Amino acid sequence: MKVNRLRKIQDLLEEKKSITINDLCSNFDVSKNTVRRDIAELEKRGIISKVYGGVVLQEQKTPQEKSEPEAPAESSDDVRKKKIARMAASLVQDDDVIYIDSGTTTMHMMPYLEDKHNITIVTASIHVINIAAASAKFNIIATGGTIYAPTKAFVGPSVLNCLKQYNISKFFISSTGISIENGLTTASQLECDIKRYLVDKNGKKILMVDSTKIDSASLISFCKLDEIDCIVVDEELPERYREFFEEHEIEVIVCDSENN
Repeated sequence: MKVNRLRKIQDLLEEKKSITINDLCSNFDVSKNTVRRDIAELEKRGIISKVYGGVVLQEQKTPQEKSEPEAPAESSDDVRKKKIARMAASLVQDDDVIYIDSGTTTMHMMPYLEDKHNITIVTASIHVINIAAASAKFNIIATGGTIYAPTKAFVGPSVLNCLKQYNISKFFISSTGISIENGLTTASQLECDIKRYLVDKNGKKILMVDSTKIDSASLISFCKLDEIDCIVVDEELPERYREFFEEHEIEVIVCDSENN
């Protein structure tokens, strides 16, 4: 019977690892056409593989090999950004109206805001909008405008016109580099105008920045360092920055690596 023959072909291959078509014909006293049909059936099941003049047993993967590949480990950049985002989110209180700036650090705030109640988020960041839209927890106000591809954020007069309408209690601001000499900087003139407007509005300005951006400057400055109210950073600041923030009564929050 065919079923028995298929089983015996498999047993034979487990013993010999490979076998020719002629040997199969001799072993089972069948024609080459019959052997080829058997081979096609076993190949379809993933049991054997055809080679020149014969067949070999296909190596079977272990259950561990069949399991889904492990997700890649988080980069050190992601770890830093999430620590900062988690700490910054702890500054948000129920019923707050907050602005979340565009940036790869600020967008990580969203999961840590899930336990807040009646939060209104104003944002130009498409990343933030997409994450927030998946949850029913937040009131979302998207500024609209023209999409600026490098940061996946809205820019232009529509953003400023939107921001004029709302009283915002806390602004979570990003920067591509900060220094005492150049203040907060960005690489985009289009985003510079928006960030400058945010700093000029009433409300607490909270800078979220990782330690790799300290003492560096990008293309355009959008505010002086003493114009912010608070900085959330992943590591202790250099001494001259600690002295500067203390002198200007700016709150410094350093993430505790053991608790984040």
